[in-house]
Amino acid sequence: MTTQTDTAHSPVSDLQIANAITASLVSDEERADFWPLHFGRIPQWIFIEPRIFSWMERFCEYYSGGIWNFYTLSNGGAFMAPEAEDDKKWTLFNNMNGNSAGMIAEAAGIAMCLIEYSHHVCRTECDAMTAHYYQLRDYALNHPESRAILTIID
Repeated sequence: MTTQTDTAHSPVSDLQIANAITASLVSDEERADFWPLHFGRIPQWIFIEPRIFSWMERFCEYYSGGIWNFYTLSNGGAFMAPEAEDDKKWTLFNNMNGNSAGMIAEAAGIAMCLIEYSHHVCRTECDAMTAHYYQLRDYALNHPESRAILTIID
Protein backbone atom coordinates (compact mmCIF):
# COMPACT_ATOMS: atom_id res chain seq x y z
CA MET A 1 0.00 0.00 0.00
CA THR A 2 1.31 3.43 -0.90
CA THR A 3 1.07 6.24 1.60
CA GLN A 4 1.84 9.86 1.05
CA THR A 5 2.87 12.59 3.40
CA ASP A 6 2.33 16.26 2.81
CA THR A 7 5.48 18.26 2.41
CA ALA A 8 5.75 21.99 2.17
CA HIS A 9 6.62 23.27 -1.25
CA SER A 10 9.56 25.62 -1.33
CA PRO A 11 9.28 28.84 -3.34
CA VAL A 12 10.28 28.57 -6.98
CA SER A 13 13.70 30.08 -7.59
CA ASP A 14 14.58 32.43 -10.45
CA LEU A 15 16.82 29.67 -11.86
CA GLN A 16 13.90 27.21 -11.90
CA ILE A 17 11.72 29.75 -13.70
CA ALA A 18 14.46 30.45 -16.26
CA ASN A 19 14.92 26.72 -16.90
CA ALA A 20 11.21 25.86 -16.93
CA ILE A 21 10.19 23.39 -19.60
CA THR A 22 7.30 24.64 -21.68
CA ALA A 23 4.74 22.76 -23.78
CA SER A 24 3.52 23.95 -27.17
CA LEU A 25 0.37 22.70 -28.86
CA VAL A 26 1.02 21.11 -32.26
CA SER A 27 -1.04 22.77 -34.99
CA ASP A 28 -3.56 20.82 -37.05
CA GLU A 29 -1.27 21.15 -40.08
CA GLU A 30 1.64 19.52 -38.22
CA ARG A 31 -0.29 16.63 -36.65
CA ALA A 32 0.40 14.19 -39.51
CA ASP A 33 4.15 14.58 -38.98
CA PHE A 34 4.09 14.38 -35.17
CA TRP A 35 4.77 10.66 -34.65
CA PRO A 36 7.36 10.11 -37.40
CA LEU A 37 9.15 13.36 -36.56
CA HIS A 38 9.47 12.77 -32.82
CA PHE A 39 9.37 8.97 -32.55
CA GLY A 40 10.41 7.74 -36.02
CA ARG A 41 13.79 6.41 -34.78
CA ILE A 42 12.09 4.21 -32.19
CA PRO A 43 11.27 0.60 -33.06
CA GLN A 44 7.53 -0.10 -33.21
CA TRP A 45 6.69 3.61 -32.75
CA ILE A 46 3.47 3.10 -34.70
CA PHE A 47 1.99 1.23 -31.69
CA ILE A 48 2.61 3.98 -29.12
CA GLU A 49 -0.49 6.09 -29.82
CA PRO A 50 -3.08 3.27 -29.70
CA ARG A 51 -1.47 1.91 -26.53
CA ILE A 52 -1.84 5.32 -24.87
CA PHE A 53 -5.55 5.21 -25.72
CA SER A 54 -5.71 1.72 -24.19
CA TRP A 55 -4.03 2.87 -20.98
CA MET A 56 -6.57 5.68 -20.67
CA GLU A 57 -9.44 3.23 -21.16
CA ARG A 58 -7.94 1.03 -18.45
CA PHE A 59 -7.28 3.84 -15.94
CA CYS A 60 -10.29 6.12 -16.48
CA GLU A 61 -13.67 4.46 -16.05
CA TYR A 62 -15.56 7.20 -17.89
CA TYR A 63 -13.16 7.66 -20.80
CA SER A 64 -14.85 6.82 -24.09
CA GLY A 65 -12.50 8.11 -26.74
CA GLY A 66 -12.25 11.53 -28.27
CA ILE A 67 -9.79 13.93 -29.82
CA TRP A 68 -6.30 14.17 -28.36
CA ASN A 69 -3.94 17.11 -28.72
CA PHE A 70 -0.24 16.71 -29.44
CA TYR A 71 2.38 18.80 -27.65
CA THR A 72 6.08 19.37 -28.04
CA LEU A 73 8.31 20.30 -25.13
CA SER A 74 11.05 22.90 -25.08
CA ASN A 75 13.49 20.18 -23.94
CA GLY A 76 12.85 18.11 -27.09
CA GLY A 77 10.14 15.87 -25.64
CA ALA A 78 6.61 15.29 -26.89
CA PHE A 79 3.33 13.95 -25.54
CA MET A 80 -0.39 13.81 -26.19
CA ALA A 81 -3.40 14.58 -24.01
CA PRO A 82 -7.15 14.35 -24.42
CA GLU A 83 -8.85 17.51 -25.57
CA ALA A 84 -11.05 19.06 -22.89
CA GLU A 85 -13.42 21.99 -22.99
CA ASP A 86 -12.97 22.83 -19.32
CA ASP A 87 -10.71 22.11 -16.37
CA LYS A 88 -12.91 19.36 -14.97
CA LYS A 89 -11.00 16.66 -13.13
CA TRP A 90 -10.59 13.21 -14.64
CA THR A 91 -10.43 10.42 -12.06
CA LEU A 92 -7.81 7.82 -12.83
CA PHE A 93 -7.27 4.56 -10.96
CA ASN A 94 -4.17 2.41 -11.38
CA ASN A 95 -5.13 -1.11 -10.33
CA MET A 96 -1.47 -2.14 -10.54
CA ASN A 97 -0.53 0.05 -7.57
CA GLY A 98 -3.94 0.77 -6.02
CA ASN A 99 -3.59 4.54 -6.40
CA SER A 100 -6.18 6.94 -7.73
CA ALA A 101 -6.03 10.65 -8.44
CA GLY A 102 -8.10 13.38 -10.00
CA MET A 103 -6.42 15.59 -12.56
CA ILE A 104 -7.09 17.80 -15.56
CA ALA A 105 -6.94 16.29 -19.05
CA GLU A 106 -3.38 17.44 -19.77
CA ALA A 107 -2.08 15.80 -16.60
CA ALA A 108 -4.01 12.61 -17.41
CA GLY A 109 -2.40 12.54 -20.85
CA ILE A 110 1.03 13.06 -19.36
CA ALA A 111 0.48 10.19 -16.92
CA MET A 112 -0.72 7.82 -19.67
CA CYS A 113 2.20 8.79 -21.93
CA LEU A 114 4.70 8.22 -19.12
CA ILE A 115 3.26 4.77 -18.47
CA GLU A 116 3.34 3.83 -22.15
CA TYR A 117 6.80 5.33 -22.70
CA SER A 118 8.12 3.26 -19.79
CA HIS A 119 6.53 0.07 -21.10
CA HIS A 120 7.78 0.80 -24.61
CA VAL A 121 11.33 1.20 -23.27
CA CYS A 122 11.04 -2.23 -21.65
CA ARG A 123 9.78 -3.76 -24.91
CA THR A 124 12.31 -2.14 -27.23
CA GLU A 125 15.30 -1.24 -25.02
CA CYS A 126 15.62 1.86 -27.19
CA ASP A 127 17.74 4.74 -25.85
CA ALA A 128 15.71 7.29 -27.85
CA MET A 129 12.53 6.10 -26.12
CA THR A 130 14.27 6.34 -22.76
CA ALA A 131 15.15 9.95 -23.60
CA HIS A 132 11.49 10.69 -24.39
CA TYR A 133 10.45 9.23 -21.05
CA TYR A 134 12.87 11.44 -19.11
CA GLN A 135 12.06 14.56 -21.14
CA LEU A 136 8.37 14.13 -20.32
CA ARG A 137 9.07 13.18 -16.72
CA ASP A 138 11.11 16.37 -16.27
CA TYR A 139 8.12 18.35 -17.52
CA ALA A 140 5.77 16.37 -15.26
CA LEU A 141 7.89 17.03 -12.17
CA ASN A 142 7.24 20.76 -12.50
CA HIS A 143 3.63 20.47 -13.67
CA PRO A 144 1.01 22.00 -11.33
CA GLU A 145 -0.49 18.51 -10.96
CA SER A 146 2.79 16.66 -10.52
CA ARG A 147 1.67 14.98 -7.30
CA ALA A 148 -1.38 13.44 -9.03
CA ILE A 149 0.70 12.35 -12.04
CA LEU A 150 3.33 10.71 -9.85
CA THR A 151 0.64 9.03 -7.72
CA ILE A 152 -0.75 7.32 -10.82
CA ILE A 153 2.56 6.26 -12.36
CA ASP A 154 4.19 5.17 -9.06
